Amino acid sequence: MARKKKIPVRTCLGCQEKQSKRELVRIVRTPESEIKLDPTGKANGRGTYVCPSEDCLEKALKKDKLKKALNTGVSEEEKEKIRTEWDQFQK
Repeated sequence: MARKKKIPVRTCLGCQEKQSKRELVRIVRTPESEIKLDPTGKANGRGTYVCPSEDCLEKALKKDKLKKALNTGVSEEEKEKIRTEWDQFQK
């Protein structure tokens, strides 16, 4: 009998829905304390996941959920940088 492969499931930071890890976009705090979008999902550091929708990203950024998930403060400049990376990623 073939063994079924486990599909990793993660929770979206914005809408709190559980989805396959591959369907979500990762936001990571690198060991150098840089916060950035990680479309590959493989960058080193502490990460959290967001649905690929603008609404979920905005919920995560507005309510400071990102600060709690990454265990670090997130400045307005870093939030704008994430929004810019998000726009480039969506194209």
